[in-house]
Amino acid sequence: MQITPLTHHTGHGHALGHPLQGGPLVRPAGNPEQWRVATALRNLAIAHTDAPRYLLAHEVGAVLAMLPDLQRRFLVATLWNSGARINEALALTPGDFELDGGRPFVVLRTLKQRSRGKGRPRAGDTVKRLVPLLDPQYAQQAREYLATVKLARGARIWPVTDQTVRNWLKEAEAALRGRGITLVVALTPHVFRHSYAMHLLLCGNLHIKRLQAYLGHRSLKSTEVYTQVLALDAAASEIGLSFSVANEGNPLLLGG
Repeated sequence: MQITPLTHHTGHGHALGHPLQGGPLVRPAGNPEQWRVATALRNLAIAHTDAPRYLLAHEVGAVLAMLPDLQRRFLVATLWNSGARINEALALTPGDFELDGGRPFVVLRTLKQRSRGKGRPRAGDTVKRLVPLLDPQYAQQAREYLATVKLARGARIWPVTDQTVRNWLKEAEAALRGRGITLVVALTPHVFRHSYAMHLLLCGNLHIKRLQAYLGHRSLKSTEVYTQVLALDAAASEIGLSFSVANEGNPLLLGG
């Protein structure tokens, strides 16, 4: 599945002189048959459980292709690549990205509003967490975007509101429908956080405690909700595994 961005404008009044290398900000993995199976299993899970609603990689790629400028695509790609909450993403500045080393990461800030307990932050304190940027293609495009818009180190990359982002996603949904594509999961900023978590679980041997740290969950129970659909979705790579044993040839059933 080849996803091609529609334009190469930054959204900050800057235009790139050439297309970004590598095309979209996400490279959907797998093949169409795997996508069909994984999508069917995901749809089954969300239809019959209260599991988080999430998108698969090829669906995220299609959403990104519907966004008309790099400002919007870079924001949604950041949600997808970091699992950030929307308020965390909108607070990001160029100084929050560490992109020069061999292990790029982003610093996310969560405003804690709960009451303080022993050893816990005070209400209103900002708690930071480091999230690795695992996709080299996204890290490179983050470098190119930030170099192009030339913002001050402490300036917000996206000086917009949560509602503005929701409007962008509604426009992307409408554009997909115009192409005859209807997603079973309604597009919201938080959907990309769920999608990030499930993508990590489905694509590698990620320990649930590490995912907890990436997502900034205080309780492991908050992270374990993603395992409700893991069994079904993981089965996408196990189709054809037999649990049937023929009587003929079964050594326990052979006459002595």
